[in-house]
Amino acid sequence: MSEDKVEDNVLSYLSLWETDTRLTDLNVVAMLHNFWEQKQINPTNSSSTQSEDLSPESGCRTDRLLLYESSPGSSCVCYVTLPGGSSFGNYKVCNTQAEARRDAARVALMNSLVNELPCRQITSQFITQSLQQAASDSTMSVEDASNSDTSLGTYSLLLHSYIGKTMLQFQEMMTIFQLLHWNGTLKALRDKRYSRQSVISYYSQKGLNEYMRSSMALDWLGREQRSPGRIEVELHLAQRELVSARRRGQELRFYKEKTEILSLALSQAYVHPTLRTDQEPSHKNQQEQLPLYRLCSHDSQHNTSPPCSPSS
Repeated sequence: MSEDKVEDNVLSYLSLWETDTRLTDLNVVAMLHNFWEQKQINPTNSSSTQSEDLSPESGCRTDRLLLYESSPGSSCVCYVTLPGGSSFGNYKVCNTQAEARRDAARVALMNSLVNELPCRQITSQFITQSLQQAASDSTMSVEDASNSDTSLGTYSLLLHSYIGKTMLQFQEMMTIFQLLHWNGTLKALRDKRYSRQSVISYYSQKGLNEYMRSSMALDWLGREQRSPGRIEVELHLAQRELVSARRRGQELRFYKEKTEILSLALSQAYVHPTLRTDQEPSHKNQQEQLPLYRLCSHDSQHNTSPPCSPSS
């Protein structure tokens, strides 16, 4: 089942849910919680793992399982983050936060159920078809999949590392590399001649955490100082992408992470408009700094370094 077909099917079921009175009366928030609670009880059947970056500060937990958030500046937009990190939002226009919460849970439940279908499992046959499709959509040959120095080869490595898992799990990992590509980090690592295998191994194990978000925000702060107004332009684009994806019932983490990283960078640019990105805050004022600097300072004590080999 292609991504387009999955998206169409999810939207058709969501439309049916609105018109069928037997479905509109269901408590979808409780159903979504019970669904993932059962998957935590039976980990062998789980299609995702507990996310480590859901912090109490970012929203309210539902028994440390699901995270519901309101969109900043809007009381009628709600996002729900699943245990593995995948995020979904209300796809229709809502009049209250409670309605938006139910709608977000409905979208997340539909995608969670679809993710259990056999066609959403990554198998050798699925990988072969995916590589053939990717090659036909580009100027590359399917033989390039055996070369790890090509983008198709990298895609092949990622797919093979997730054999036996689901597309939702794969998307959770792909979000990290989408962000690294968007931020220019992958290009910087390639220019430093880090191998693709070492980069994949490093970031697959490290996951998406506050230090990575803070580092990306610092990168964008540097771009803002070289080209004032760039962050606002990029942020408006990311916000439009987020709204468009939400209204189609798509998985939203990539778009949400972009908007949050850019918002953090923009807030820091306003607070310290002349501060260089390599300028270290003084110990005297350390308690007054925003999380951007506090996180970097904290992480540096642990001697975090970029990947340089598969064993990093």
